[in-house]
Amino acid sequence: MCGRYTKYLSWSEIHRLYRLTAPAETGRNDEPRYNIAPTQDVPFVTAGEDGNHRLREGRWWLVPFWAKEMPKAAMFNARIEGIDTAPAFRDAYKSKRCLIPADGFYEWTISPADGKKDPWHIYQPGHAPFSFAGLWAYNSNLDITSCTIITEPAAEPMKQLHDRQPLILDAAYYDAWLDPATPKESLKDILSHDIDGQLQFNRVGREVNTSAVNKLPNDHPGLVGPINPL
Repeated sequence: MCGRYTKYLSWSEIHRLYRLTAPAETGRNDEPRYNIAPTQDVPFVTAGEDGNHRLREGRWWLVPFWAKEMPKAAMFNARIEGIDTAPAFRDAYKSKRCLIPADGFYEWTISPADGKKDPWHIYQPGHAPFSFAGLWAYNSNLDITSCTIITEPAAEPMKQLHDRQPLILDAAYYDAWLDPATPKESLKDILSHDIDGQLQFNRVGREVNTSAVNKLPNDHPGLVGPINPL
């Protein structure tokens, strides 16, 4: 599953993936983030006006529109197998679909040497930016905007690390995925067009696993430095 990801490329490199028109959206100066964790605020992209895209910000941990309190279950991922039927996701799946910009994510394996978790940083060739397919919601009861990342069964090469992976959508299908008018019957086919087979990865230090003194995840460039790359 996707429990941490990175977005450290400059915003000018990332926003070329989308048709953003508002000056506040195209002129952002985001700080690089090397260890984004669930419940933190993240940017995500939705359908906008006149065929363009809109940038939003929200909590990475979906809070369905009908919830009366913060969900206790893990809602930062949505399994593709149930997004059209699960009560937490089915309404967002119908009309509130999004893209979550990123340039990498982490997965963990168990070390045979000491039984502890070794993190791996996973990315596209050349560390190119990409988009996770996601869902979003606005909950007026709690006044919270939020999002979640869709996951799917792992394919090669991710099978070497884990049996699941986040769904990285082919850019040719961004508009169809975001458009609220896209028929529900077409959505699973759209999600079949991923670019996950291009993934590369290398092992990184265990500092990714730990928190800084303020209880937030460690977040600095050294986290993505490779050790013993495959």
